[in-house]
Amino acid sequence: MKKILVRLTAFMIIPISLFLTSCDAEYFYDNTPPSPPTNVVTITGDNWVEIQWDHNRERDIAGYNVYYNYTYEGRYTLIGSTTNNYFIDYEAVNGVTYFYAVAAYDYDGNESELSYDYVKDTPRPEGFNRSVFDYLTSPNKAGYDFSDYKVLPFDSWDTDFFFENYYGTYYVNVWEEADIQDMGATYDIYDITEAPIYGWVPLYEGENVKYVEAIPGHTYVIWTADDHYAKIRIKSIQGNMMVFDWAYQTVRGERELKRGSREIIPTGESRELRKKY
Repeated sequence: MKKILVRLTAFMIIPISLFLTSCDAEYFYDNTPPSPPTNVVTITGDNWVEIQWDHNRERDIAGYNVYYNYTYEGRYTLIGSTTNNYFIDYEAVNGVTYFYAVAAYDYDGNESELSYDYVKDTPRPEGFNRSVFDYLTSPNKAGYDFSDYKVLPFDSWDTDFFFENYYGTYYVNVWEEADIQDMGATYDIYDITEAPIYGWVPLYEGENVKYVEAIPGHTYVIWTADDHYAKIRIKSIQGNMMVFDWAYQTVRGERELKRGSREIIPTGESRELRKKY
């Protein structure tokens, strides 16, 4: 009988030991924070900004916190969390510049430092399927004003560009105080991310307008007389009517039309000037 009791005791001890070992492993606490997310970029929208980044390589990542501030330095405010590698800030307001940063957190609640990318964005208005007409046949419906989002007479003081059908060849015209450049064929209005610095069409001697041939599928950047940048993409031309999509940067002198600025900040004091709030 003794032998049986001994065997039973030994048999019972083994599972208990394994159970305790299993419990110890399950409740192991990790207090090491993840590394900060990398390659943070933004996409500019109309009263929204999309923030994107690379997924962290750590296996215990539970999600990401997204922060913003109105300057690069200072306290960053949490605006939302996600388990994806992107987040859309629908509270962004056109004409306001925002600085964004992202932090990763794990299943134990450890949160990384803010991302090291210097990322800012200024959302701007946009519109789709607008129409203007040949100024020779419909002068009061030939021009467009980006700042007020409306069609105007071609010779209005507020007109930023106007459309022309010159014996079957089509043109986009701007007055001599403005500039225009054909950026080539594009898939959609978002393909052109910012206004160029060089390459504007010259003003030919004896003329008071600058012009480029209007080609469906091409996107054009316009530098307005009051120092704003805009872009249009021609969707179609039907007789004396041109249909286009547009986007307009309300901040004077800001060349950003789609994608925000991104720069890697080196290690050093600059990182210490940004705090979570």
